[in-house]
Amino acid sequence: MSKLKKVMLVMLIGLILTPFVYVQLNKVIYANKVTKYLLEKQNYKENEIKSVKGIWGIKLPPFYATVVFEDEPYVEYIYFAHNDVLQFSYNITEEGRNRGITQSDLKHYNVPKY
Repeated sequence: MSKLKKVMLVMLIGLILTPFVYVQLNKVIYANKVTKYLLEKQNYKENEIKSVKGIWGIKLPPFYATVVFEDEPYVEYIYFAHNDVLQFSYNITEEGRNRGITQSDLKHYNVPKY
């Protein structure tokens, strides 16, 4: 294989992989920003947080993070982390709804101030 073909192949592979790397990297960045915010600004302890996942969504904004707390495993809190970190919403899982969990039961929901 000629040197030109090798260079073209490497460029093509790089071009194909770039969007995948971009998405995965941003998911990690958003999860890290939200984790840092929860630990440093909201004073949660690591053992109070069950999971923080960066998400690439279809709607705008394309990146956000979901947080599940140890004491509320049936609720996903949604955080935006573009400039500042902001809790945007929550999602009660199907199992949580079956258990009768409602918004008034949520321990970590910060009502947005508009």
